Amino acid sequence: MTYPINEIFYSLQGEGTHAGRPAIFVRFSGCNLKCPFCDTDHSSACLMSTEEIIAEVSRYHAPLVVLTGGEPSLYVNDELLEALHEAGKYIAIETNGTNSLPEGIDWVTFSPKMGMSDGGDELRLQRADEIKVVNVGQDLGQYFDLSQCDEETGMFLQPCFVEADEERERILRDTIAKVKADPRWTLSVQLHRLINIP
Repeated sequence: MTYPINEIFYSLQGEGTHAGRPAIFVRFSGCNLKCPFCDTDHSSACLMSTEEIIAEVSRYHAPLVVLTGGEPSLYVNDELLEALHEAGKYIAIETNGTNSLPEGIDWVTFSPKMGMSDGGDELRLQRADEIKVVNVGQDLGQYFDLSQCDEETGMFLQPCFVEADEERERILRDTIAKVKADPRWTLSVQLHRLINIP
């Protein structure tokens, strides 16, 4: 089997619970949703086999591998997960939750996009270790009613990144105010953008 890979790169995780940790990112092309703020170039992809992906991630000694996209749940399977574990990697995934996941993923970041896309957004995800919500001004109460959310689930609110300085600052201030108003949230600030991590 081959997988549509947008890029594989080594950096620091900039978001959520693992912010600041060295991580190898495997970014898949393709998604079943069409969110207006998506930062993945879905037209750019090369097909890679499991062996090619393992060879590339094995160039880096960090144990954390983040499967991201796009929507990695469209492609991730037992074969890839087993190979990553055999290579000594701890597997995290970031998913929109509209597809079920195979067993064997160590950390699940659920980034729900309900109502933000013209694609179907029925949720099929069974579990989440953290929920990361991109704040674009939507009602936030809906996220605490998700079946994947309980007292142990980390809840992160992240300002939507936009290019315009004034709008970006407005969204940041709005996000900070919402976190302060409801301490069930933790602010996620995309460290990689904030300090220009390559």
